Amino acid sequence: MNKNPYPESDPLHHTLNVKRMLTPIIEHLRKDVEILTEPKAQALFETSAEVLGALVRTLDHYEQKTERAWK
Repeated sequence: MNKNPYPESDPLHHTLNVKRMLTPIIEHLRKDVEILTEPKAQALFETSAEVLGALVRTLDHYEQKTERAWK
């Protein structure tokens, strides 16, 4: 387990923690899509993975200050 290099008062401490929690969930959802046979459930799980992936990318943008809103 990687130690978080930022103090708890730093927002980056929290963005890293949230991304670490979301990544396994995204991976799990994508694996479940391959196992499930019901199309609506597949769509639900794939959409959920996409939404969480977008959240991870948003956190990345915040950390890197690459979005205009974060500058």
